[in-house]
Amino acid sequence: MTTTVPAAPEAAAPAPAPAPADRRRWIALAVLLTASFMDLVDATIVNIAIPSIQRDTGASFSAVQWVTAAYALAFALGLITGGRLGDIYGRKRLFLLGMGGFTLASALCGIAAGPGMLIGARVLQGAMAALMVPQVLAIIHVSFPAGERGKVFGMFGAVVGLGAVCGPLIGALLTEGDLLGLEWRPIFLINLPVGIAGILLGRRFLTESRAPRALRVDLLGTALATVGLLMLLYPLTQGRESGWPWWGFVSMAASPLVLAVFVRYERIKARKDGSPLVELSLFRVRTFAAGAGVQLTFGVVSGLFFLVWTLHMQLGLGWGPLHAGLTGVPFSLACSAAAGISVQKLVPRFGRAVLQAGALIMLSGALLYLWEAGQYGTALQSWQMAPAMLLMGGGMGLIVAPIADAAISEVPAAHSGSASGIFNTTGQLGMALGLGLSSVAFFGVVGGTGAAGGAGATAGLGPSFVDATTHALWWISGGLVLIFGLLFLLPRRAPAVPAMPEISEMGEVSAPTAPERTAHADAEAEAEERRPVAVPAAG
Repeated sequence: MTTTVPAAPEAAAPAPAPAPADRRRWIALAVLLTASFMDLVDATIVNIAIPSIQRDTGASFSAVQWVTAAYALAFALGLITGGRLGDIYGRKRLFLLGMGGFTLASALCGIAAGPGMLIGARVLQGAMAALMVPQVLAIIHVSFPAGERGKVFGMFGAVVGLGAVCGPLIGALLTEGDLLGLEWRPIFLINLPVGIAGILLGRRFLTESRAPRALRVDLLGTALATVGLLMLLYPLTQGRESGWPWWGFVSMAASPLVLAVFVRYERIKARKDGSPLVELSLFRVRTFAAGAGVQLTFGVVSGLFFLVWTLHMQLGLGWGPLHAGLTGVPFSLACSAAAGISVQKLVPRFGRAVLQAGALIMLSGALLYLWEAGQYGTALQSWQMAPAMLLMGGGMGLIVAPIADAAISEVPAAHSGSASGIFNTTGQLGMALGLGLSSVAFFGVVGGTGAAGGAGATAGLGPSFVDATTHALWWISGGLVLIFGLLFLLPRRAPAVPAMPEISEMGEVSAPTAPERTAHADAEAEAEERRPVAVPAAG
């Protein structure tokens, strides 16, 4: 038995399609887009504040890794489950629960008394984001008729790009501004008024909806995946500061065994009720398996690069948060511009070659950055770094936008929603793994523990951070070479014309393959005649 996700999630009770003059859903859309913006900003805002967090809390280097990795790991492990809970219990209910929990977790991050509390709050924040984020596109899908969805998804894409650009800058301004002497804490506390307003408006304007044929929640599968990944990531992250104890190697060696049990259980679960956490049959499709490999490796490269880049600028070169944030603007702008061009102009004409060119452009940027870091040392200037950042940002944009469609282009229509959910989860897991690998690729070269003592722990380590950066950039370059090779397994041509998007278990949009477009068009016409739309809930 296989997992099937409806192309258009349906509501619990039939109702007429929303009238064009109905402004309630546009207010609801503003709430949903604000939630997406909060998540995107929170995922990127922390890196720029890491040196300030370390100075204020006395966090060790491993704790610094967990501040970012804990969010990514909790978010990744909860995405598919969060989407299914919304289908079962109501998407509005789960959205509001997630936003409320996210706001509470942000407050706990902002008042954290030490690294342990901050890491725990980040785990809660990631878990709550996993409840909130999957509902966004699903609610949009049932709230807007097909004729308006193109405009709505365009707005959603603009918010995604804006979040990527604004996150580091907002973090830099709040950290360097040192509002009320709170140093880094406002980067989390700013979520409180936004979250409270979102909850109040969401209760009033969001519509409730459920999926009539929702998949069951796979709690045991989630638990097995969580244990298996933690058995790998915890000793990888903590091992260096603990002197690489024997138990760490035992744990890492046992991790594949636990993950093998997870795979076995998922196969049994699929045969039993058709609701496994991961639809393993998808990996028999070569292009999907290769695409998931690209996404995983790209996540590793991204997680490692952004952490290393931030620490190199602030602890290696001695720049302030705002200086570092402004230095990242060329990267963000190049990434956004290249992403738009790749999807609209380049991929329809050149196909897979665009993604491969992106990998090579990123590689050239990484090698240029590596040469500059070694050549100029602690005297490196922002303008000297800008060409490398433009190359890396532009190359990343050529990959991140079209990779999902290319990866699922040969996946059967019945599984495209599930494939999209797994694909995006894989990227988040890769990011958590990349942050864990920074223990070996970066922090192992810095020297010292970077533990309590704040500024004293890193005083005089500028050259060491430069050496660690060059070492990590070799790892990043190797990952980009691997990505370039994996891209040969993708189809030469991606789907040229986007059709009706499908909503996955985690609320992500995926496009059907070319042979399926006619069927989707017919299905959409039929669905528009019978699609129930949720009635606004009272209060």
